[in-house]
Order: sequence, then C-alpha cells, then structure tokens
Amino acid sequence: MLSLFEIASLLLALSAFFGWMNHVFFKLPHTIGLLVISLFASLSMLAAEKLFPSIGLIDTFQALIGQIDFYSTVMEGMLAFLLFAGALHVNFEKMADQKWPILLMATFDVVLSTFIVGTGFWLLAGIFGIEIPYAWALVFGALISPTDPVAVLSLLKSVNIPQAL
Repeated sequence: MLSLFEIASLLLALSAFFGWMNHVFFKLPHTIGLLVISLFASLSMLAAEKLFPSIGLIDTFQALIGQIDFYSTVMEGMLAFLLFAGALHVNFEKMADQKWPILLMATFDVVLSTFIVGTGFWLLAGIFGIEIPYAWALVFGALISPTDPVAVLSLLKSVNIPQAL
C-alpha cells in the first residue's frame, strides 16, 4: 500500500501531466481541459478493466482512493487555500460596481440552474427506471448548480469576455 504522501504525489503528478497535455494538444481552458482529460482517463481505465479483467486495475485504484479521508483532506487541507487563493485576486471595488449583475447571476441563475439540472436528473433517472422523488432531484440540482468560485475566476481570465464582467 502507498502512503498518503505517495498518493498525493501521484495525484499531483497526474494533474500536472494532464495540464501539460491540455496545454500542448487541446488548448482548452485549464479547468475544462483537466475535466475532459480526467473523464477520458477514467473511461479508458474502465475499458481496460473490461478488456483485461485479470489486471485488477479498478480494485487497485479503489484501494488507493479508499485510503484517503476526503472530508478531512478537503475541509482541513484544501478548502481554505482554494478560497484564499480565489479571494486574493478579486478586486472588491470593481466587484462593488457590478453588484447588481452579480446578485442577479448569484440568485436567479442558480435557482434556474437548480430547476434545469434537477428536472434533467429526474427525467434521466426515469429513463433508466430509477424512481426518484422530484424534490430529491431538486436537492441534487441545488447541490450541483452553485459553481466553484475559484474555477470560475480561472475560466473567466482565460476566455474573451468584457473586462467589466
């Protein structure tokens, strides 16, 4: 079994490699590129497990991931740094000038997204024969809809949008 330090090193190395692949080959915004490449790597791992079940790839990765206490890792290790890093680059004077569009996007758009995601999840679950109460689907939509502020700041810096926004 790997130590927590070795697991963290492996994840950091994978993240750096995926970031490099995105920068060189795909040239997508950083957060989107990492998401797409990670999704492709996960699907490739599942396909490899189906083609070569004797390897035990999924079991190995489940054992590695099972060693991580995600609650303490995120809440005690990463969250403060991520939020601080995001807040460090915010110009609060410019943000105050745009308070009404921000308020509108932070409330109306999140509520709208909650209903769109929740309804889509509810319909998709129904297609697969899974009965989920609509209220629980909306709870899922409410959990998924608010965006990660650090990722949004990073994405907004890398795309062509009006500077005021």
